[in-house]
Amino acid sequence: MLIGVVGKPSAGKSTFFNAATSQDVPMASYPFTTIEANKAIGFVRIDCVDKEFNTQCNPRSGFCHNHIRYVPIELIDVAGLVPGAHEGKGRGNQFLSDLSRADVLIHVVDASGSINEKGEPVGAGNYDPIKDVEFLEEEINLWFFGILNKHWDKLSRTPYESKAKMLTALMQSLSGVGAKEAQLERTLNELSLIEKRLNQWTPEEKLGFVKKLRESSKPIIIAANKIDVPQAKENIEKMKSKFPKMKIIPCSGISELTLKRAMKEGSIEYYPGEKNFEVKKELNEKQQKGIDYIKQNVLEKFGSTGIQEVLEKAVFEELKYIAVFPGGTKSLADKDGNRLPDVFLMSPKSTALDFAFALHTDFGEKFIRAINVKNKLLIGRDYELKHRDVIEIVHGN
Repeated sequence: MLIGVVGKPSAGKSTFFNAATSQDVPMASYPFTTIEANKAIGFVRIDCVDKEFNTQCNPRSGFCHNHIRYVPIELIDVAGLVPGAHEGKGRGNQFLSDLSRADVLIHVVDASGSINEKGEPVGAGNYDPIKDVEFLEEEINLWFFGILNKHWDKLSRTPYESKAKMLTALMQSLSGVGAKEAQLERTLNELSLIEKRLNQWTPEEKLGFVKKLRESSKPIIIAANKIDVPQAKENIEKMKSKFPKMKIIPCSGISELTLKRAMKEGSIEYYPGEKNFEVKKELNEKQQKGIDYIKQNVLEKFGSTGIQEVLEKAVFEELKYIAVFPGGTKSLADKDGNRLPDVFLMSPKSTALDFAFALHTDFGEKFIRAINVKNKLLIGRDYELKHRDVIEIVHGN
């Protein structure tokens, strides 16, 4: 699973990325600060199962605080997109290609309306961020459409012997956008195009197809950034009214980044996603003023900086991933004595056999049975995993 962070220049995209991953990607208020795609690790939170076993886990990756487990996820930060990106403007082809690997997109929007469509400063409240939401969807839809059109003459002229062969040909032609075969087939079924010959598709059906496929293969979460600016609140309400089906989450990347840096310096104790922090050492006047500003204008008003909520809605609500722990009925510890050291994020409808392969190829190929460690019941290879399951895999030698 890979989460793509996208948006126009100067919307706060790299700040969001840094805040989510504690990286030091260059940040500045001018176009194309980010030239190459950056990848890094962020975290999503789940209730750890260790409390149910009356123990304390020892994560191999990520960490656990008060039985809240922070599970690693991978993010990619792509340079700001500009109008015409699907035609290659502003290095658009390269940036869109980088996004082909992403399973879900976080669109960072300047909710304060302080930069225009090119990322140039115009003053808070002087630009409508609704235009950014529409622009990005259109650019990615046109990117999909361009790739499909590139191969359309050959695709539509070929007489396919079966639906399976037509699906394979479409899949090969659209490999550049990173869509999965199941998403492609579902899209064709939902639009009643699965029975229709490609040379009979209307231009409107082609456009509808690529839009639906984009929605399925590259769903978008809106990170409504810069909520500490007064104009942002009204703009966010307008966006929610305009796009009632979209997930639009208020957030402040700079606030989260400031808190994490203060924590790294030992000035405060803060855990991502929480609405409070504890000052650990005396701050100078400038630091105290900055921390107080975040507390009053972000944490007290919104309950958090919103960064964790954006990531978690992307993973657990949009992609519907679940967290599954490997464990044993005799011991929850690994050979080094670490309890519940690992947790895997699995796609929806994953089975016990899928989990065995996720642990190790040999476990999947030599699968015998699995055990639900919580209730100690045997389960088969087709058992559909549930969120926060603890599973033991029994395999042959």
